[in-house]
Amino acid sequence: MAAWSDLTFDVLEHITSFLPLPDHYRFGAICKNWRSISKLKRHPPTPQLPWLLLEDDKKTRNRKFYCLSEAKHYSIDILELHGRYICGSSYGWLFAVDLKITGILINPFTRECYELPPFPGYSEYTNVTTLIENVPSDYNEEPIGWTFEEMQPIIVWKAILSHDPKERSDFTAMILFGEMNEPAFWRPGDSSWTVIDGLDCSMDDILYFKGNFYVVAAMNLLCVVDFECKPKLIEVGLEIPAQISVEGCGLQRYLIDFNGHMLLIERFGHSDKNDKSITDGFIVIEPKLEQNCYKIWEDIDGYALFLGRNAGIHVDSCRLPKCKKNGIYFTHPTESISPVEFGFHDLGVFDMTNKTIGTFYSVEVFFPHVDSPVWITPNPW
Repeated sequence: MAAWSDLTFDVLEHITSFLPLPDHYRFGAICKNWRSISKLKRHPPTPQLPWLLLEDDKKTRNRKFYCLSEAKHYSIDILELHGRYICGSSYGWLFAVDLKITGILINPFTRECYELPPFPGYSEYTNVTTLIENVPSDYNEEPIGWTFEEMQPIIVWKAILSHDPKERSDFTAMILFGEMNEPAFWRPGDSSWTVIDGLDCSMDDILYFKGNFYVVAAMNLLCVVDFECKPKLIEVGLEIPAQISVEGCGLQRYLIDFNGHMLLIERFGHSDKNDKSITDGFIVIEPKLEQNCYKIWEDIDGYALFLGRNAGIHVDSCRLPKCKKNGIYFTHPTESISPVEFGFHDLGVFDMTNKTIGTFYSVEVFFPHVDSPVWITPNPW
């Protein structure tokens, strides 16, 4: 058997195409020759599970990541993310917002970055001094005034991209902002965000699907963004009844492009005694726009979905055996700012086969209310 040091350049480069991201970096740490090969990045890493982006380390300010496939934490110093909270993830890029409500779009693994203009609705909040007028009586606390910095999480609810900026420079960024999660978009070169005329209800999620942006609102109201003349939302005309349990209530709706199928996924559950949202399950619906009908999915063909503040991610569990088949991995940010309880409300994995909720992250971690865990697919290529 030949020594590893004697392997040819082409063979070593081919080996890198089978390595997940952590092993790719370990490969490059062996020696100068292997490091030069790893930097070529002509072969993307083998398919991998998303990572969970966690909070800053308070001492080092490094950003914490949780690698689901290895069940291991990584601490990475990303200067651009110091003091910022994350409001979206798409194609491995992050939307990060600072105390002044200015944002950046950044690939945390390559440090490529776009400066974003001030988010719409900024002036709406500059004079607001109180977010919560009355604290629930259970807390036995006096009403508390909140600073502008503490109100950051409600400025941008979610942000996604139409394309990977490394592949197309003419991408579009879409956000849901403000108390009603109104939609707005930005393209490279724009000096400001363009607000889209919406509906008199709060938006839940956004999706770029087959050349169009779609938005889902309460009661599964589905709209498409019309960019002609003055951008506005147009209802697609398809009525999808709210698929909620008898004892539960609809908590959140998600949109995802699943192998060319648009899926609308409803998270339902209940509130506990502390008024925290607890997930009981999910309903997967496929709106068939051309036929003006919908279909309920009983499973997701052995795949796994990853939902939250990220653009929806799906992976083939057959190729990634450490991932639960027909599982919906979810995270959910704090829905209200509480003076007593901090951290995320809900995090787990739903098994569509036996309709149960399980855990994938056993470490108990409480986050400050200005941040929440976000799924991200590492994209250093």
